[in-house]
Amino acid sequence: MSQVELVRATTEDLVRLEGALQTVVVDSGSPRQLDAMILLHGVGSNFYGSMLMESLAGALVQMGISALRVNTRGHDTVSTARCGDGVKRVGAAYEIVADACLDIAGWVEFLVTRGHRTIGVLGHSLGAVKACYAMAHQPPPQVACVIPVSPPRLSCAAFRESADSGRFSQSLGEAESLVAAGRPDELFLSRFPFPTLMSAACYVDKYGPAERYNVLEFVDRIKCPSLYVFGQSEVEQGGIAFAGMPEAIRSTEDTGRDLQVIPGADHFYTGQAPVLIETVLNWLELRFSG
Repeated sequence: MSQVELVRATTEDLVRLEGALQTVVVDSGSPRQLDAMILLHGVGSNFYGSMLMESLAGALVQMGISALRVNTRGHDTVSTARCGDGVKRVGAAYEIVADACLDIAGWVEFLVTRGHRTIGVLGHSLGAVKACYAMAHQPPPQVACVIPVSPPRLSCAAFRESADSGRFSQSLGEAESLVAAGRPDELFLSRFPFPTLMSAACYVDKYGPAERYNVLEFVDRIKCPSLYVFGQSEVEQGGIAFAGMPEAIRSTEDTGRDLQVIPGADHFYTGQAPVLIETVLNWLELRFSG
């Protein structure tokens, strides 16, 4: 049995975030070296919208690991967050991905206040990029593992050489022009990687030539045990964002880094969620049992 509690955390820069903590009510019978997992949503989603994260949370709790599904400040497309005594515009249209370091740290601190000491972070899609970025740049000491599920390659150079280079160059050029004109917060309709409203500053930060969030540039800086998971179909059919990613991540001999490609799985693990969950649980059992 388990119970779900709606919870709230406040980041170091006073942004208030919401989530759902699912905890074990009946002891699973064996002690775990990992006692909680933070689950990060993908772009424009939120803590309650993903059936995949809901299923993962339930499976983790059955294993004896508390599951915390959380909002980052990039939740939904456009949102308003309480920030100290005021409010600020947040959401996928305005977020700066690096701020995930503050969001994850805030949620880790929340779990610590609830008595958790050894914590994992699992993210899907952009949530996986955020998990990797935080663990490479500002890893909380309580985080014992990271599980990036389908992190895309956010590489300006790769996008410029891809079949979608025209759409990408048009969107990046429009965003850079708005920033240069002193209008970084202005929303525009970006056409790459999919049509969506996004602020110019957000687009340049995420997809621009600085390549701040190209996972391959900082994967070697992640020191905790890690499991990278991709779907075979997304790697084969998902374009330059996923093509060759498993091979690139495998290219080092880091014994703390594991990788699995799930046959037939797309980016959302349609019809393959049970296999993904089994893959995650088996890895946790291997790394953290007893």
